[in-house]
This record gives sequence, C-alpha cells and structure tokens, in this order.
Amino acid sequence: MTEATGETSAAPEHRYTAELAGRIEQRWQDYWADHGTYHAPNPVGPLAEEDALVPSDKLFVQDMFPYPSGAGLHVGHPLGFISTDVYARYHRMIGRNVLHTMGFDAFGLPAEQYALRTGQHPAKTTEDNVQNYLRQLRRLGLGHDDRRRIRTSDPEYYRWTQWIFLQIFNSYYDEKLAKARPIIELETEYAQDKRRTPDGRNWCELTRAEQREIIDSHRLVYISSAPVNWCPGLGTVLSNEEVTADGRSERGNFPVFRRNLRQWKMRITAYADRLVDDLDLLDWPEKVKAMQRNWIGRSHGARVSFKSGESEIEVFTTRPDTLFGATYMVLAPENPLVDTLTAATWPEGVDARWTGDAANPAEAIAAYRQAASRKSELDRQENKEKTGVFTGSYAVNPVNGKEIPVFVADYVLMGYGTGAIMAVPGQDGRDWEFAEKFGLEIIRTVQPTEGFDGKAFTGDGPAINSGFLDGMAIDEAKKTIIGWLEEHGSGRGTIQYKLRDWLFSRQRYWGEPFPVVYDEDGQVHALPDSMLPVVLPEIDDYTPITFEPDNADSEPSPPLARATEWVEVELDLGDGPKTYRRDTNTMPNWAGSCWYQLRYIDPTNTEVFVAPENEEYWSGPRPAEHGVDDPGGTDLYVGGVEHAVLHLLYSRFWQKVLFDLGHLSAKEPYRRLFNQGYVQAYAYKDARDVFVPAEEVVEKDGKFFYEGEEVFQQYGKMGKTERNVVTPDEMCESYGADTFRFYEMSMGPLDVSRPWATKDVVGSQRFLQRLWRLVVDENTGELRVSTVDASEADRKILHKTIAGVREDYAELRFNTAGAKLIELNNHLTKTYGSADAVPRELAEPLVLMLAPLAPHISEELWQRLGHADSLVQGPFPVVDEKYLVEDTVEYPIQVNGKVRSRVVVPADAGKDAVQAAALAEEKIAALLDGGAPRKVIVVPGRLVNIVL
Repeated sequence: MTEATGETSAAPEHRYTAELAGRIEQRWQDYWADHGTYHAPNPVGPLAEEDALVPSDKLFVQDMFPYPSGAGLHVGHPLGFISTDVYARYHRMIGRNVLHTMGFDAFGLPAEQYALRTGQHPAKTTEDNVQNYLRQLRRLGLGHDDRRRIRTSDPEYYRWTQWIFLQIFNSYYDEKLAKARPIIELETEYAQDKRRTPDGRNWCELTRAEQREIIDSHRLVYISSAPVNWCPGLGTVLSNEEVTADGRSERGNFPVFRRNLRQWKMRITAYADRLVDDLDLLDWPEKVKAMQRNWIGRSHGARVSFKSGESEIEVFTTRPDTLFGATYMVLAPENPLVDTLTAATWPEGVDARWTGDAANPAEAIAAYRQAASRKSELDRQENKEKTGVFTGSYAVNPVNGKEIPVFVADYVLMGYGTGAIMAVPGQDGRDWEFAEKFGLEIIRTVQPTEGFDGKAFTGDGPAINSGFLDGMAIDEAKKTIIGWLEEHGSGRGTIQYKLRDWLFSRQRYWGEPFPVVYDEDGQVHALPDSMLPVVLPEIDDYTPITFEPDNADSEPSPPLARATEWVEVELDLGDGPKTYRRDTNTMPNWAGSCWYQLRYIDPTNTEVFVAPENEEYWSGPRPAEHGVDDPGGTDLYVGGVEHAVLHLLYSRFWQKVLFDLGHLSAKEPYRRLFNQGYVQAYAYKDARDVFVPAEEVVEKDGKFFYEGEEVFQQYGKMGKTERNVVTPDEMCESYGADTFRFYEMSMGPLDVSRPWATKDVVGSQRFLQRLWRLVVDENTGELRVSTVDASEADRKILHKTIAGVREDYAELRFNTAGAKLIELNNHLTKTYGSADAVPRELAEPLVLMLAPLAPHISEELWQRLGHADSLVQGPFPVVDEKYLVEDTVEYPIQVNGKVRSRVVVPADAGKDAVQAAALAEEKIAALLDGGAPRKVIVVPGRLVNIVL
C-alpha cells in the first residue's frame, strides 16, 4: 500500500527533500570511499598502518554471512546490517578501533539452483548478484572496511578452506587430553609401542594397509558409508529440510530414497562435551544455547544388552529404572541386526497385526524397509501413525528373563544411540501408541500421581512392578539398576549424545573441491599445501546427472565427474609421478562460513590464513574486560535465530580444532551473539486465494480493495510470491537512505519482529526535516546557529539526552535512542524554531548523536557547522554529570494503597520535610479532614504511603 511523501511542489529551495537527501548521500558515500574512512588498521601485515600502533581499545562487529540472491535485498534484509552499522559507528565515535565489513557466502545449493533457473553459469550469476548487493549496501551508507570483503567462491579464499580441511583431516582427538592433536603424533605413539593396536600386535608387525586403517579410524575427517536422502529424479542427495513429509523432493516432487553412500564425515561428536560445556562461557541468548544443548542431546543413562539367540541387541536408555516394563524391542530399519534376526517363518500363532500381511518375515521386512526409505528422518520422528513389522525373533529381558518380541519400526533412527530401543509403553508415549496398535503388553513401572487417568505416565513417582527397585525414587532406582547390570554383565552406565558426525559431502558442482586424491587402490592422499588451492574447473554442464525417478538403485554421478581431464591427474606426491583421481563431490555450503570471521581479520595475507598477532588482537581473550573465563571471539555477532544450530555449531567445532592445534588464541568464534527480529509485511489475497500486488491495495472503511474487488489481508513474510516486496532502493529513492535507516531502527526493539508499513516512513522523514530546519534556513540555505549560551534548562535536557542515548547505543536499543533524539529536537524546535538561531552548544551535540543512525545528513550538517573533518571518528558528546542532578523530586502520594496526589519537594529534603509536604498537600489535607493518619511511610526518592 503506497502513501505520498507529503512534499509539495512549492517546497522551499533548501528543504531536506528526498532529492536533496540523495545528493548529500551520494557525496558522502564518495567521500568515505575516497578517504578510506572505515579502514581499521591491523597490528601487522598489509593492513597495518606504517609506524603507528593500533589502539588497544578495539571492537570487532560481524553480520551473519549473506548469500547474494538474485532478487537482491528487500527492506527486511538490512535490519541487521543497519543495526550493526549503528553500533559500529557509535563505538568509532567514542574512540575505538572498529572492524566492520561484509563478505558473501557465494558457494552452495541456492546459487547453483538460481544459475540453473536462469541458464547462466553460477560464477556469472554470483558475480552479478554480488555487484547488485554491493550497490544496495553502498546506498544504505554502511560503514564497511571494503578492503576486507571476501566471498567463499574466490579461489584465494577457498584455498584456506581447503587448508583447514586438511588440518582437521590430519588430526585426531586425544580423549585423555580432551583436545585435537596432529595425526603424526598418534602414529608415533603406535610406532613406539606407547599405544597398543586393537588386536595387540606390535606396530611393526602390521602391514602398511593395516596401519593406515587404524590411523584413518582416528581421523577427525573420515570416509564412511552413511544413509542419505537420494533423489534419482534430481540426481542428487537432499538435506532433510528438502524432503517433504510424504518422502518426496520439495523441488520437483520426485520420490526420495534412504540409502547408504560413501561420504566424507567430520567427527564433531568428539567435541560434544566441550560444545555443551563452553556454552556457559558465551554471551548468547539463552534460547540459542538451549537449542544447541538439545541438538547435541547429552544424556546420562545405561547401555543394556538383550540376548536374542546367538546375537545381542544393545540399547541405550536414559531410563534404565524402567527395565521391568520393557515388553518389546524395536530396531531401526537400517540396523544391520535386522538381517540377522529376521526369521525364516512366522512363529506359530503370531498376531496377524505383526506381519504386515506378508507370507514370511523376510517379505514383510523388505517391503517395510522400502516404505521407510521414502520417508525423511523428520517425518519418521514426527509421524503420529505408528507402523512396524515383527522380525519373527524374540529377545530376553535381562532383569526378569522374559522373552519379548523384536520389531522393526521407522520411529527408531539408526543415527541416535544404537539404532535399537527397549520399548516401555507404560512410561513412553510413542511406545504406548505402538503397543496399543499391535496388541502388546503394557506394564507401568512408575506409580502415577493420584487422579492420573491418562496413558503413558512420564512424571516422577516411586518404582512399581519392578522387583528389587519397588518403592525407590527414580534417581535411586537408576543408580541401583546400573549397579546391578554392571555386576551381572548385562550393561553399564554411560553418556549418550543425539549429535551425529557431520556429513560433509555434496553431489553438487558449485562448492569447494576436496584437497585430496585417490590412488588406484582407492586410498586417500592429502595434497600438500603447495598444491592448494584445488581450483573448481569450469564446465559447461553443471547439472546433476538424473535418473528415472523410481530407480532407487541408481548411483549418484556428481557434475564434476564430467570434467575428466580435471578428475584424472598426474601428480608427484613424493614417490614419483603417478596417476590419481580427484574427488568429484564438493564441500557443503557450510564450509566457507565456518571460519570467515578469521579471514575478515587478515584477508590479504598470502602466507597464513590469519596472522597470530592480528587474530589475537581482534578476537583473542581479554580477561581484563570480559572476565577470567573469556573464550575470545567476535565482540558482536548479529543474525537470525534460524542459524542457531547448524552454522553456529559447525563454526564452533572448526574454531576449537584450530585452537587445539595452536593456530588460534580464541577457543570460541563468537563471544557475543544477538538475534535480531524480522521485518514482516501484510499481503493480500483475492477471492481466488491468489496474491495481489500489495502496493495497489486500497483501504476503505476497515476493508481492503484491489481494482474495486475486496481482498483479504494476512500477515507474515515478505517475498516475491506474496507480491508484497518493498526494496531499499524504492525507499532511498522516495525518502533518502537516512530516513529509511532511521525508520528501520525506530520500528521497535531490535530483537522483536515488526510489521513493515511504508505509510509510516514519512514520520522519520519529517523528523529529519525538522532537525535540518532547526540548523539550516530552508529559504536561504544559511546556518541558523549562534554562539549564544544555552539556558540551564536546555543544558539539563541536552545532557539527560546524551546520557540516555549513549546507554541506548551501547545496549543496542536504537529505537529508544531515536525517540530521545526526537524528543530533544522537539524541545529545541519549540524553543528556538521561531527564533533567529539555535545555540551552537545545543545544535552540535544533536547532530553528533544523530550520526550513527543517519550518517549522511549528520556529516553534511557537521561540515556546514564549520568542521573540516568527518565526524565518523567522533567526538561523541560527553555527559556533564552536574546537569543530571535534579533540583527537585516529585513524590507520588499513596493513601491506603492508591495514588491520590503528588508533591514536589527540594531534592535534598529529609524524611520529615517530605512527610510534612505530603500531609499539607491540598487533596491529602481534605482526605484527612483535620485528623491524623495511622501511619506515614516515606521511601526516599520514590513515594509517600499514608495509612488512614
């Protein structure tokens, strides 16, 4: 919905209009670029200032890595970008060395899909999109150090991504020291017999292949056969988020199958405890910390063994105290034990509900596995309809010797625990649903609370139906049963995690190539640093090779397989020239964003990924400022909560490995995290349930109309599909960038989502116009500033504003900072708007305080006020404390708990004087009517409470 800007053709010549704002903004953006205004010096290297020491007081501010989409920015995207710019500008003005820049997460599936849609090479579309983003960002006046811009698709950048991969590949996790160490040190321990081999043989007795197998099993990066979402119709593996609930691809609606593929994995699970424990060191939102803790899923419990014929089924349970209630077992469809335990025939008298209408267990399980392979893990976890088939085998419950049936069901996942569970329907809702459907026994092992009439009881209570555990509380019962299991050789206490190792391969083109090759035996060889980067080859056809949609047995063939001259390569890796084969998979789009904050620090360094002196200066621990447990990291990281888990968890993992190996001084990448809210918008649908252009909708009598027909308003995301996109370009053209910036920051608290309303932008424009008019004569363009002293009252209001705005900027409360500036400007306009001039001592601090929010107009006014230098480096106004002291204090007067009146007394008045003034107040005296109150309580500086 559109609104006019409120300007008329008869506007004075020097009024602050959108057109004038545009000229001012262009001029100052050029000035900043020409003078390197936002360049932040490093201690050493190309970005250091010659013969100059860096200030000790520094600030490293970072935005979450943007992906340069083809659509460019809409007004929701810059919310975080502007907020970090305001924060950085304020801190520059108070004298800090501020590093603030922005690069682009240019690799990955979104860029490749956009290129496929447009029929252009991803390198071309990415470059075009980056240039468009840079144009839009420049127009917003963001104060970035452009020397530090990076993009993940630049070979000079991903050279170091590949180098970091090799650092992790050539490392192992020493559990005794709880840190990563170089793999060569592990091999030395084996060679010196300081560490025993798995089968007890000496290291020298093993073949080189056997030695390599042992070493590779310890690496933090390894190749494993892993279940993935394979979509033959698209010719690629999909993430869980790209698979619909009915097991089809989100794009194209093709069938998706779960199957095992050899993939690279990173052993992030080795760091599970540190990733959980170190969250306590971080200044992050508690919501994000909780999400990471839940994702890692550390839980204490027991591993329990159930015998089944010649086999054993091991399960992990956090509730070993409920073992007496285990009435059946469930294996994940992918569990290798399924094949072993599948009986040849159905046992006599088997319940028909258990068979899946199949003639024998093998047929039932084959059909069930096929159906399960079409479901995503998310669907399997959330699916309310429980399904499963009986294997035909039974297991023995170790605590009571009962035989219980073993099922296969897709609500159990192979990736968590052991891929098998003991089912206790009395204490678990999913197990209860399954038991009800299949007619299985239900035994309660915890006494429900009085009056409970539900199904599974998951609360606390004493143990029942549990033999020697009866009457015990849950914690006592857990400890007792774990001791019993360990004594009888049936289990042991342990810790389990939901976190799985990170699947690190993608069958895509647009990503970082792996810095490894394979020999004729299929052995992996890491490339030396001198051969980096392994440059992504240019190929004409980068589309995945697709298959018949239902061909579940098809094999992925990544696009890079077409680059045969690149894949087959002759190299000398130290034992003479040989022919090797490159990996045709690429790294996931998370790889480049795992460490980009480090390259921001030292983007032009060709010798190391970051110089130690620069890393320690910008992100090293500063215990004097942040406490003895300061982990280091970026001082402020701003972005959406949607990256709470994956990106942040992966970044923390890489940082910790590099810290362990001695490359970094900070053990965490981001000291402080702030999640901004979202700019949302109204959209409108017609009677056909089709979106119509929001800007053409007219409101009338509380209803909405498009081309005369009523349409219906809904609230949510802003996007092309919803036809409600408003771009920053439109706002800058209609109002100016400073107005747009001020409006976005004034819409509400930064961490709260807010609705976009173009019609409200004019309010911010009018504020800037009033402020401009206060300093500049709209008719002549002359200054309206004098050297006349301000009044004491004016100074009190000014310094109260300075104190409040400084605090608001420091605490990211930009909306309230803006409100205080509006309030001060209104006071000055009321006091001096009709006068010849405003005192300089009032005008200059107002302009300086406005600068972080609206830098262009502030620079212009500062220059017109006679200052030759830019105000980017300050000075920011300083509070004179004497003007914050109040001469009087107003006390609310409560009578029997209700405020009846107020009284103003001198600020230094004692209790007796305050009481006397309160009792003498006209309304209170009338209420007393000559009598005396029962009690009078004076709370100094706050209130008077009278009890009649």
